[in-house]
Amino acid sequence: MVTLDSGQQVWLAETAGSVGEARKDLVLCVHGMSGAATNWTDLMAELAPDFACAAVDLPGSGFSPPPKTRFGYSIMAHAGTVIALIEALTVPRDVPSNVLSNVLSNVLSNKGGVHLVGNSMGGAVAVRVAASRPDLVKTLTLISPALPDRMLRRETVHFPVIALPFVGARLVRKYARLPAENRVAGVFDVCYYDPAHVGPEQFALEVADLRKRDELGYDADVIVGAARTLVGETLRPRRLSLWRAAERVTVPALVMFGSHDQLVPPRLAATAARAFPDVRVAVLPLTGHIAQMERPGLVAARFREMVAETGTSDGSSRGNSGRRDPVDA
Repeated sequence: MVTLDSGQQVWLAETAGSVGEARKDLVLCVHGMSGAATNWTDLMAELAPDFACAAVDLPGSGFSPPPKTRFGYSIMAHAGTVIALIEALTVPRDVPSNVLSNVLSNVLSNKGGVHLVGNSMGGAVAVRVAASRPDLVKTLTLISPALPDRMLRRETVHFPVIALPFVGARLVRKYARLPAENRVAGVFDVCYYDPAHVGPEQFALEVADLRKRDELGYDADVIVGAARTLVGETLRPRRLSLWRAAERVTVPALVMFGSHDQLVPPRLAATAARAFPDVRVAVLPLTGHIAQMERPGLVAARFREMVAETGTSDGSSRGNSGRRDPVDA
């Protein structure tokens, strides 16, 4: 648990390491709606040989306490939390030895910021962070980011309903009465291209994690808050939208979509290729909404390629502003 300057506390999951290991660039991962830091376990393991990796539980998710106000669930508020966390991890300061663990202490004075990675709603948060504080971000990697799309689809029509006052909370609480096994299976059915790839150990861990969140008693508020902020972001006017924020992202970006994503349509790849100034866009084949869990090796390979091409592993980008790679089939 890390305490930020504001007094807010957030939970970090991180790769293991020793005090004596060479300093590595930090990869910081941000999960999506109803997710947690554990969504990044497999990708962090793929990257750990060359990078120090950490994943944050956003306020109200995983082990992080919920925000004090309803605004605390907004994309802007989450972006503020991530900015404060990056500052805590990368700005040199006197930090008691019991505040941060070995790996994060090694990258504490890592100038040039972090490699920021976000999935779904976490991708929207990461865009806001990179657009407003490019000094804290080396590269931006987005996996099925929840960028505005006003075309209603059967798979996402429930988000506006959940966002409704009173009605949304009632529906979420009714859903929460289903067995944890059923709810986890439902998530994998929607978010994986092939749910059969979920192993029994991973399934059991997800069920245990969901039961822990049920005991905390505020998971319904988190889901309703996330649904409201995603609907709000979709309805923002163009000059304030996430797409406009994407146009202000100056760091090298990698944006990946799943070919069979039921929540974020892969057709947005073309829009992303036009919006981000310095971007590599890919549509991953036979992949759903959470590629970092379903295809961690492929995501890690694409990330390494981007970092190598941009020269950002040592904080000095060669840059290729204006480059727009072809969208992969």
